[in-house]
Amino acid sequence: MATQLYSHPTCIEHDPGNHHPECPDRLRSVMGGLEADEFIHLERLEAPEISLEIVEAVHGSSYIESVLDHVPVAGRVSLDADTVMSPASGEAARRASGAAVTAVDAVIAKSTDNAFCAVRPPGHHAESSRAMGFCLFNSAAIAAFHARARHGMERVAVIDFDVHHGNGTQHSFENDAGLFYGSSHQFPAYPGTGARSETGVADNICNMPLSPGAGSAEFRNAYQNGILPVLRHFSPELILISAGFDAHARDPLAQLNVQTEDFAWVTRELMDVADTCCEGRIVSLLEGGYDLDALRDSAMAHVRTLMDI
Repeated sequence: MATQLYSHPTCIEHDPGNHHPECPDRLRSVMGGLEADEFIHLERLEAPEISLEIVEAVHGSSYIESVLDHVPVAGRVSLDADTVMSPASGEAARRASGAAVTAVDAVIAKSTDNAFCAVRPPGHHAESSRAMGFCLFNSAAIAAFHARARHGMERVAVIDFDVHHGNGTQHSFENDAGLFYGSSHQFPAYPGTGARSETGVADNICNMPLSPGAGSAEFRNAYQNGILPVLRHFSPELILISAGFDAHARDPLAQLNVQTEDFAWVTRELMDVADTCCEGRIVSLLEGGYDLDALRDSAMAHVRTLMDI
């Protein structure tokens, strides 16, 4: 299958500081893995800076201005205890979201089968007017609203297998019946949201919390008997993936025991739904993953599956 890869060097220059888990080496590791010979047919494209008018569909203009006004000329600025900006952070956030919307345009135009956006900072914790959890702009939500506004997509889904619940995406989707959010995540864990009872205005939210120590069997069951049947019933016209790889057994920020091959498996399952419901249209965005080797291997497995190699 034809797969596009979007990234940009500025996404590496975003630097929250020494010892911060969301470090530039995360993206270096992913991009290094995707330099392997097996990925020679990836179409590699630069992530453009998004128009702020597109961002405003999810984040109010006052929030956007506040974030960008706080980008430091030198040094670092903390928006909360976890979310830190350096001089490159504003451009990096705009390019992360720019990758997402450009990939959506390409997939809908059928110039590619699917796409992976290897970008940072991540986005799924960012609420409409609140940066948190390393996230500034919620790229997955922005891409979903863009698919609706520009392409008339009436039903867009985000599936999130990051180990932490994407409270920001749920926040943007829960009152809109045309948007679906499905998440597997450790619970209890940061940010404290994502209970099964959180179902949205029209059962358009499907949370599958996993207990600390849960592994492959529980992860796959959460999809086979939870998220995937509801997703098929929703019948999306586009699937976006919040591809966090921190559910991996080796990840230091959580306590799940998901294996590299599980990420390939869930990618294949989502591709099967996309083939049935929406002509294969999938755009995936990098979210978490903090063990560099596990992150690299898992991202490689994910992209390998997207490429069907």
